[in-house]
Amino acid sequence: MSTIIDGVDYGPLHQLIGTWWGDKGLDVSPEPDGTDKHAFYDQIVFSPAGAAENAEEQNLVCLKYHQVVRKRNNGKIFHDQIGHWLYEPETGLVMHSLTIPRAVCVLAGGNLQQDGDKTVFAVEASQGRESFGIVQSPFMLEKARTTAFKITLTVSGDELSYEETTFLDIYGRAFEHTDGCTLQRIVYD
Repeated sequence: MSTIIDGVDYGPLHQLIGTWWGDKGLDVSPEPDGTDKHAFYDQIVFSPAGAAENAEEQNLVCLKYHQVVRKRNNGKIFHDQIGHWLYEPETGLVMHSLTIPRAVCVLAGGNLQQDGDKTVFAVEASQGRESFGIVQSPFMLEKARTTAFKITLTVSGDELSYEETTFLDIYGRAFEHTDGCTLQRIVYD
């Protein structure tokens, strides 16, 4: 697959383009009396979103994505997420913006590294920072505050895996909500 699509060079982001599917995901989430684990199916669609220029100085390339996660035991959707992955060729900066329908938005930043034939995207955000931070509704701030977020996404050919941690203050305690899955590309979009 070419890094150039419709005249835009997507650099390392081109490796993500397509529809990915996995059936071995695991969600470890908080419950009032402890922890719950859910096995899940995961589908992520990454599509070219074009180039962006900021203040006539910064040039970015962007992919938009949509992720839908279903419980393996009953097929019901329990997570739906949209956002963008962005790359700044001049500096190598990688950014990930995401929104979930619980009134939480995250802008995470970091870098990428080559490890043989694997490309590793690693970004993080934390509450209270002016850049790479977290915005959430008053309810979420009071009842299920997200204090930090990090994800490491690794792609090699047609295999993508991720490990994600959302740090929460929920049910009167700190909790590390984790998700991870390995997916295969099933369609080049």
